[in-house]
Amino acid sequence: MKIVLEHLTKRFPNRNKKIKDDVIAVNDFNFTIPDGKLIGLLGPSGCGKSTALNLICGLEKPSEGKIFFGEKDVTELAPEKRGVGLVFQNYALYPHLTVYENIKFPLENFRGDKKLTREEMDAKVKEAAKLVQIEELMDRRPNEMSGGQQQRVAIARALVKRPQVLLLDEPLSNLDARLRLQTREELKRIQLETGITTVFVTHDQEEAMSISDMIVVMKSGVLQQMGKPQDIYDDPDNLFVASFLGTPQINVFKGKVKEGKVYIGEAAVFDAKGVKDCDVYVAIRPEGFILDENGPLACDYVNREIMGRDTSLIVSHPDFTGEKIRGIISSDDEVKIDDGKVRFSLKPNKVFIFDGNSEERIRL
Repeated sequence: MKIVLEHLTKRFPNRNKKIKDDVIAVNDFNFTIPDGKLIGLLGPSGCGKSTALNLICGLEKPSEGKIFFGEKDVTELAPEKRGVGLVFQNYALYPHLTVYENIKFPLENFRGDKKLTREEMDAKVKEAAKLVQIEELMDRRPNEMSGGQQQRVAIARALVKRPQVLLLDEPLSNLDARLRLQTREELKRIQLETGITTVFVTHDQEEAMSISDMIVVMKSGVLQQMGKPQDIYDDPDNLFVASFLGTPQINVFKGKVKEGKVYIGEAAVFDAKGVKDCDVYVAIRPEGFILDENGPLACDYVNREIMGRDTSLIVSHPDFTGEKIRGIISSDDEVKIDDGKVRFSLKPNKVFIFDGNSEERIRL
């Protein structure tokens, strides 16, 4: 099911009575979610991603704009009539019901032509349980299961009615790191098997990039960029997007463009022909550093962290905007330190410059 959001806006009254303006949680959203794809809705806490999800499923009414499922306008449609399955962060399972009864619960609410027989419900429950691989847990109650098992039950309950759209609101945040990795792989498998259009809300960029067909990056209720994860990583539109995606985080320096060259401090690090003189931010991906005795960028050596295949080289520079510069190099590379300095040349496709005022990308 294709989802189209047109000029979608959601305002909430400001709780601070001294401020008359409303809080804008979602601001003029325009994008299309293709049929059968898994979309990661990504951004920091408070950026409006959960509100956007609630608007799609109908738990919130938009202040402005429209929502379409396929060609159908569902903006005013009640949540139960939209054909969506929703998995909450805390799973919201009924503690007094067994796994079987929790999964079956949505089917018991079907009325009229959609009402199912006991045999039909039983078949659908078992099918959903098999899909998430919890067939052996059907007689247990939620307090008798691990967090990962409860999460699978919540997904099975959302899937049992075969929704047109599956909405996941930070469903992995309560799991430990190892279980998160395992479960997100399961989510991708389930989505591919069912072909259901899925919207996955998370603040974890690694999580979103690893399983999403497309990601939507948000900040303060505003859509910053939408596209394939690798495309956005390789071609960010602004400094926020560049900084938000990537582990370790991108390294950002204060710089300037002068006479067709980009400078960090007094070092001209690469050409910027056709760009007018201005203050810029120079952002370098950790993998964008090349050890080079004659390289233009000289940094103070601090430390190195051996990570097996790679080495994280930690250096400093007076024009760096953060605390530590991290460069990822091969563990086979020899690090030559001259008077406490390490010199680098840079990979052009791993370096971006952004306007010093607007923080928008300056493309070379």
